[in-house]
Amino acid sequence: MRSFYACIIALYGVSNLHPASTATPATNHWAFQAPVRAVLPQLSEQTDTDPNPVDRFILSRLEQEELPPSPEADRRTLARRVSLDLTGLPPSIQTVEAFVHDTRPDAYSRLVERLLESPRHGERWARWWLDVARYADSNGYSVDAPRDIWLYRDWVIHAINRDLPFDQFVIQQLAGDMLPDAGDQEKIATGFHRNTQINQEGGIDREQFRIESIVDRLATTGTAFLGLTIGCAQCHDHKYDPISQKEYYQLFAFFNNQDEPSLNLPNPEIDHAALEAEQKDLTASLDRHLAQSTDRIAQAEQALSPDKITALPKPVQKALEVPASERSFQQRRTVHGALEADDPEFKKLNARLRQLEDPRGRSISTLVMEERSEPRETHVHIKGDFTRHGDRVQPDVPSALPPLKRATEGNPNRLDFARWLVRRDNPLLARVIVNRVWQQYFGRGIVETENDFGTQGLPPSHPALLDWMAVEFMDTGWSMKRLHRLIVSSATYRQASTARPDIAAKDPANRLLARQNRLRLDAELVRDVALSVSGMLSDEIGGPSVHPPQPDGVMSLGQVKRQWKADTDHDRYRRGMYTFFFRATPHPALSVFDAPDSFSACSRRPRSNTPLQALTLLNDEGFFELAQALARRTITECTGTENERLEHLFRLCLGRPPAPKELPPLRRLLQSERNAAPDAPEAAAWVSLARVALNLDETITRE
Repeated sequence: MRSFYACIIALYGVSNLHPASTATPATNHWAFQAPVRAVLPQLSEQTDTDPNPVDRFILSRLEQEELPPSPEADRRTLARRVSLDLTGLPPSIQTVEAFVHDTRPDAYSRLVERLLESPRHGERWARWWLDVARYADSNGYSVDAPRDIWLYRDWVIHAINRDLPFDQFVIQQLAGDMLPDAGDQEKIATGFHRNTQINQEGGIDREQFRIESIVDRLATTGTAFLGLTIGCAQCHDHKYDPISQKEYYQLFAFFNNQDEPSLNLPNPEIDHAALEAEQKDLTASLDRHLAQSTDRIAQAEQALSPDKITALPKPVQKALEVPASERSFQQRRTVHGALEADDPEFKKLNARLRQLEDPRGRSISTLVMEERSEPRETHVHIKGDFTRHGDRVQPDVPSALPPLKRATEGNPNRLDFARWLVRRDNPLLARVIVNRVWQQYFGRGIVETENDFGTQGLPPSHPALLDWMAVEFMDTGWSMKRLHRLIVSSATYRQASTARPDIAAKDPANRLLARQNRLRLDAELVRDVALSVSGMLSDEIGGPSVHPPQPDGVMSLGQVKRQWKADTDHDRYRRGMYTFFFRATPHPALSVFDAPDSFSACSRRPRSNTPLQALTLLNDEGFFELAQALARRTITECTGTENERLEHLFRLCLGRPPAPKELPPLRRLLQSERNAAPDAPEAAAWVSLARVALNLDETITRE
């Protein structure tokens, strides 16, 4: 049997591999060399138009393998594909038909621009980033208490929508609090590294779990920005990549000098001026009432025995020690509440005033990072044991990568590190990011081991393309929207996904991209599609996490039994990315479709295929409710014949009319449902049909 690398060589050719060699130092590995803008390949075959630069690299390679590319997907498929990829939502019937009949040569580019400018684009690609940021709404570990960090999620959504240059996107998340004149938004961005778990169990060693958080931050930084398995050097020198244990703890030192506070901000949904005016009026009214009660309070106070005074709460005792004529408003209020507890006017005014005085009702908080004024010492941990200190180290980066440039005197800090990551001569960041974006569009990265660009990772299938895109990304201002536009505008992306025997024979995994790949939708998008086609999707963007229906008993599976009260207003129909995510007891409809567990950074989601997925789409309360709404929408919007209604249902769910062979089984199902329950309303039969439509493979697949 041929070796694994021999098989890869047979497929790709030696020149494209760059495998690690025992005779070559690891520092010479391709990923540690700065990317260079490759010359665009010349194609032997003439094309009608000048190909997109991406296509030049792909087509050149296909020519070598004598594999022709696939034709462009039909317009309905293309409209649904690009809409799902750029916004995570299917296009409306009107959008699809308008695109199908748009004869202008720039019809597709116009559609792409509308999708990139949609606020839904930020939601779609925020979810991609939140995976690697290991975002969750709970603290993890066995207690898994809820936490407030949704403002960080909102920051990501808005940063993507306004196309914040990716270098600034990185810097603000790693060190926004240290930027000159850092405002609230820059501080909120540092929630990236507050997504670590927090252990709230009794008797824990807090220092141990502070160290565990830093270990997680370092591993996440390696995965998210460098594509390296940095954590392998925690206990000893990395066995494969040029990262020593000492260098691991030099990186560790960048994240060892922070406190972990909460940032409290005024709630933007509250009219603070009106509440302050109401509080002022209530205070004046209560003050007048207290003045009118002075004689009664004096009599009640004289009747108090020393024993009764001792039994009163401490704040009341302290207020009574002050002569009545010298008591402040708060002291008079405290005494009145104790001695005139049954006074109904007082009770009403005081209760409302307490509500207005409670800052929790008028502010929101989020978890942030804050640099310490006195840095901690960092030592090598012998064999990774935080209780066994080795040599002291200072913050620095691995010697296999470009040296750090310090912006300030003294030891470099977290901001210096963040700026080093996005430097033009850093060979990894741009490659890692364009590769992971590519992975979203084709199901596999140019480097298939997207989280390991080291010597044990697979080599790039198209190294020149990877480097060209990385350089293009940096040279054009780190614009993510420009990168998206480049990829989705390519003929490579627009190809049909139909399987072909010649591709199966020469390139069974379709690594050379002679066709597009069919991809099952991410867990959140499965719900989003159902919400959208049923007409129930809330258009609200951002805000606190919500509680759609979920099966009974889920919240009893963790150590702490919690309540899950399903929302009954528009929050019930928010996009899947807003569903409150408990790490210990995640929503089953998310887990069954392979949503990450948020315990660690996830750079690629698996795509499983299990019977539980079909059962969820058919029987889960939330999906059944959406099937009912889809049936109502079909009947309401289409008042024509049965066939016309079936076609309308298909267009809503799949973006296309049914093929002739698809109609008979649908009609038979509809009639069998009517026969099974002859006294049931007509809508009941259409609910069964809607359940089938939401469960179709094509409904939950991006073609």
